[in-house]
Amino acid sequence: MELRVLKYFLAVAREKNITKASQILHITQPTLSRQLMELEEELGKTLFIRGKRKLILTDEGILLRKRAEEILELVEKTEKEIMSSDEIINGDVFIGGGESETMRLIGQISKKLQEKYPSICYHLFSGNADDVLEKLDKGLLDFGVLIAPVDIRKYEYIKFPKTDIWGLLMRKHSPLAKNKVIKPQDILDIPLICSRQTLVREDISKWIGKDINNLNVVSSYNLIYNASLMVEEGVGYALCLDKLINTTGDSALCFRPLEPRLEVEVYIVWKKSQIFSKTSKKFLEVLQMELLEEI
Repeated sequence: MELRVLKYFLAVAREKNITKASQILHITQPTLSRQLMELEEELGKTLFIRGKRKLILTDEGILLRKRAEEILELVEKTEKEIMSSDEIINGDVFIGGGESETMRLIGQISKKLQEKYPSICYHLFSGNADDVLEKLDKGLLDFGVLIAPVDIRKYEYIKFPKTDIWGLLMRKHSPLAKNKVIKPQDILDIPLICSRQTLVREDISKWIGKDINNLNVVSSYNLIYNASLMVEEGVGYALCLDKLINTTGDSALCFRPLEPRLEVEVYIVWKKSQIFSKTSKKFLEVLQMELLEEI
């Protein structure tokens, strides 16, 4: 399976039309059609359902698209790392992370490095722990910022000195907004919007003293911004971390911390025996120095 053919496949998958894809790729339509047929023969699978107006990916085609995107992304990342200068710190740093105020520290470190090494480019990927670790394991990320609870035993890691705090996001005129803190009994009968991560739900269940799945959970989320729009529209109250959604000024929302206080640790992780590019290695060195000053 050649990289060139994977690029052809992705172009067709994106355009859903061989004629349009061939024009973008600057090859003839018969040549592109032949390459796709040979790819299907090589894999022994049908990748497209050929309709009158557009092509539709089969289940095998959807899987190949996902893998092809990862393969080509990794190839591009590797090429950039190898081709970078031996003397100059430049190139790319790939960081994945969940939603956490700790990402502000990553931004501060990136700014310091940028002032000294302006050719560095940072690539950020947002997702939950499962999403981040999948990309980290495949070599598509250099670092992952993870919020506990998470299993980090197979990674090298640094724990950030500050923790994140769980609470309830709600409309400012909601009945619970008058409370300074939110106690377990306060959320037993209200519509809840919760993280879909299993380990997070287990932690919240322990705090409540009963299985959260037995409460009135009306929606789930993996990133809080869209969930905050649901809160604004009155769908429910979102259990989330503090300082991720603006609740100041004209915001229609407010945040109240949980009581007893529920804090979570945040880690930056990387693969054991990771071979860093010069740029990623420099980023880690500066990060370690900054965190030593924070302690």
